[in-house]
Amino acid sequence: MPVALTPTQRMLANQAAAYERWAHTPQAEREASARRGQAGLLARFEREVDPDDTLPPAERARQANRLRKAHMAKLAKASSQARAARKGGGGP
Repeated sequence: MPVALTPTQRMLANQAAAYERWAHTPQAEREASARRGQAGLLARFEREVDPDDTLPPAERARQANRLRKAHMAKLAKASSQARAARKGGGGP
């Protein structure tokens, strides 16, 4: 019976697996994988801003890009707060 991992142990195991994968992956394949991931994320934002596919493509792209920027800003804020908490500063 496998032993359940704590969230931290699971995160560390996943990080190790990712590092192992990328250590054996050629640069061109890493770049292609990153492009596919970025395209998938942008497609998700496009579906979010225009679920009925009614906006003109240029407007859908503009709104999706704004949503992507909002998403990245939220990630940056969470990262900043986590760094401050690790240093004992708390953060906003």
